[in-house]
Amino acid sequence: MVEKMEEFTKYEIARILGARALQLAMDAPVLLKIDKEKLEEINYDVLKIAELELQESVLPITVKRPLPKKAEEKIKKLSKKEIEKIEKSSEKEEEDDREEERRERKEEKEIEEEGEIMELARPKDEIEEETIEQEEEI
Repeated sequence: MVEKMEEFTKYEIARILGARALQLAMDAPVLLKIDKEKLEEINYDVLKIAELELQESVLPITVKRPLPKKAEEKIKKLSKKEIEKIEKSSEKEEEDDREEERRERKEEKEIEEEGEIMELARPKDEIEEETIEQEEEI
């Protein structure tokens, strides 16, 4: 293929050819002068025509490649004291989290022991209660 094709990745080439073939299929004008014999040889295949146009670099299609943004912020090197301070604060947070979990578990045990947790109502139980109430009314 021509040098122009080497500039694109295989995915970009596939996208360009697909887009141009769709245009040609919808009666867009052919950008190359192709004689009748050549058209009959490729069987009027729009994908082949698009490929010929890309090889000849006549397609007015551009490819935009987004590039990563550069960080403008300078990174400051931390001193040993600052590192130790950060480590201590993270250790303190972890200890606080563990203490909170212990308190929650203790509260859950107390609630279970006191019997404050209610069982879930089952529809079968409710039906039985209604029938008992109706029998008592009679």
